[in-house]
Amino acid sequence: MKTYEHGGQIESFANDLNCEVKEIIDLSSNINFIKPEVNIDFNNLDISAYPIYDKLYEKIANNYKVKPSQIELFNGGSSAIFSLFKHLNLKHCTIYSPAYLEYKKACINFGYELRTINRFENISLPVKDESLVIFVNPSTPDGTYYDLDILINYWIEKNCTILIDESFLDFCDGNSAIKYLKKYDKLYILKSMTKFYSSAGIRVGTIVSNEKNIDSLKRFEPMWKLSHFDSNYLQAALDDINFKRISKAINIKNRIELENVLENTSLVESIYQSKANYILVKLKNINAKELQEKLKRYKIMIRDCSNFDYLDEYYIRVAVKSRTSIQIFKKALEEIC
Repeated sequence: MKTYEHGGQIESFANDLNCEVKEIIDLSSNINFIKPEVNIDFNNLDISAYPIYDKLYEKIANNYKVKPSQIELFNGGSSAIFSLFKHLNLKHCTIYSPAYLEYKKACINFGYELRTINRFENISLPVKDESLVIFVNPSTPDGTYYDLDILINYWIEKNCTILIDESFLDFCDGNSAIKYLKKYDKLYILKSMTKFYSSAGIRVGTIVSNEKNIDSLKRFEPMWKLSHFDSNYLQAALDDINFKRISKAINIKNRIELENVLENTSLVESIYQSKANYILVKLKNINAKELQEKLKRYKIMIRDCSNFDYLDEYYIRVAVKSRTSIQIFKKALEEIC
């Protein structure tokens, strides 16, 4: 039985079923199903010249209400994580888990002493002085949004280096930790542009911090990290001024519909209240791999969450997609029951 531990492996799934990718309903991927309006003729891009990122810096800075000198661009969110871990070169790291799995990988690769805190049960546990703390908000894989004021002030008291991952914050109305940049020097905020702007193939990640930190980080980074295609696509996406408002509203509406579907099937024991574009589900009387296998006949993908800290084989993540996809998923669950 072939299963898929990571979300979005749609080509492998289609090959396994001997069908076209367009036939698959991918509820495993947490990429926004709504795309911004991008009108670019990529054939007219001059790829003989080196890319210039000035306009992209300005547009991202305006989007997050910071200065261009407060951001650094990377070839995706994972690249940003690994570059920052290498640059900081600290001894200890605490990850509030479950969390994006690349953080543990970065800890191991760069020799950090790793500790995880179960944020579902023990979020108030102490952390080491001067350690690196990682918090994803809204969280993965459950989409919980946290008011971090108390925790951030505690981390500041402990003189920690703080990394807040806000890759999914655009999906909700939560407050960004950017407001703390003026208060605390050792704060970094990750913005993965690919999630909300539906562009996993366009690899752009952003770290926001104070100007001194960004200047120091830039000194260890290559001059050209993004292609003309990456830069121009994201600039055009950010120019779609209505996209953020419309996309957020549709995702919220469809998430509520998906919650109703999940709450009304006998296969589900409980769901987590999410503010992102995905829902964490605890199954009942069937495990994740068994449900994945049963959904294959409907060409539906879901995410097995058993490889996340503090979760087991009964947890899945279901992404918010179109109403049509949700209704097909609903019918599949009814037939499986």
